[in-house]
Formats: sequence, structure tokens, C-alpha cells
Amino acid sequence: MQRFKNAQVAFEALYVEILATGQPWQDTKAIFNRGFYLEDPLDNLIQTEWRKWNKDYAEAEWKWYESGDPSAVKIAKRAPMWNKHMDMQGMVNSNYGYQWLRNHQLAYVIGLLRLKPDTRQAWITLYDGKENLKYERDTPCTLNIGFHIEGGKLCMTVLMRSNDLWYGFCNDQYCFSLLQRKIADELGLDVGHYFHYAHNLHLYNDKLP
Repeated sequence: MQRFKNAQVAFEALYVEILATGQPWQDTKAIFNRGFYLEDPLDNLIQTEWRKWNKDYAEAEWKWYESGDPSAVKIAKRAPMWNKHMDMQGMVNSNYGYQWLRNHQLAYVIGLLRLKPDTRQAWITLYDGKENLKYERDTPCTLNIGFHIEGGKLCMTVLMRSNDLWYGFCNDQYCFSLLQRKIADELGLDVGHYFHYAHNLHLYNDKLP
């Protein structure tokens, strides 16, 4: 399985890969079933000049997740794309913090890892097919986030049904790596690797050269 030093190296390599081997899929160019490791998840800044990634926005998104507030009204002022996903009350399903706090999933994972460091059950569910009637306007792109302790470090696995490389991956990996650090700190552990898997990894056509 391919390993990248950090998120920026991954972004640049995957951009070239999608251009070279991706297939037309709706309004994107896409590759399927792509998984890879990030060896240093906390090296999470995308400094590729032509990408012009906005760290301030990514940090705002992380703070929104930390709040657990499903209202997207405030974040939509920073990223108007959230407007098309909001319901009549301004709520969305894709505040991942709202999802991982539901039913105390995050606390459960931390407690389980503390009690049973070799557990295989430290998983958070974000997309839930049993809730598909709620997904008319906003379907979470992330399926699950799992954790295990390996070599005294907290490792993380992120499974995604759909992942836009340009915006989604760049901002998601930043927020997920901070979640990994948050849980590692709770457990008194260092951060290990991050494995990222996307069933459909794509670039929208307006981001193609």
C-alpha cells in the first residue's frame, strides 16, 4: 500500500494520478477504491502554491466540528457551498463533530481504547444507511473513522464513500488529523499513521487543467 510523507505530497501525487487515469463520472474525473497511508498526519498543511489552500477556513471548519452544532449558517458565510446542503432550519448532516458526539461515540471510543488497548471496536460512524431518508439535501461523505494502538501510537483509518481531492481531502485530512491528535492526547499517546480510503476519489471538472 502506498505511503506518503504528508498530506501535501499525497495531494500532489493524487492530482497527477487522477489526471492520468481518472474516468469521467458525473461532473468529475474519478478513480475508485484508492487507499494510502499518511506517515505524519500532523504535517497537515497544503502549501502547494497553485492550490492556494486556506488554513484559516480549515481551522474554522475544525472548530465547527468541535462545537457539535449541526447548524451550517455561520460556516456558510465562509464557504457558501454549505447553503445548498442546509435544510429549512439551516441544519446539515455533515458536521462531523455532531455525528461523532451523537450517542457519545467519541467518548466511547476513548474509553474503550483506554480500557482495552488491543480493541478492534474503536469505530465512529458518520454515514448511516439506516438514516437515508435524512439525506435528501446533505449526505455525509465520510463513512467511518476507526482507531487502534500500534507500537504505542494511536493510528487512524478514515473510510469515505466519496472524496473530492481539491476541497474535500485537503480540508478533511486537516480536521481528521486534529481529531487523531485530540484522542491521542486524551490517551497520553503519540500520533501514529493515518490510513485514508476513498471509494470514489475525484476532481470536479472545473479543477482540471
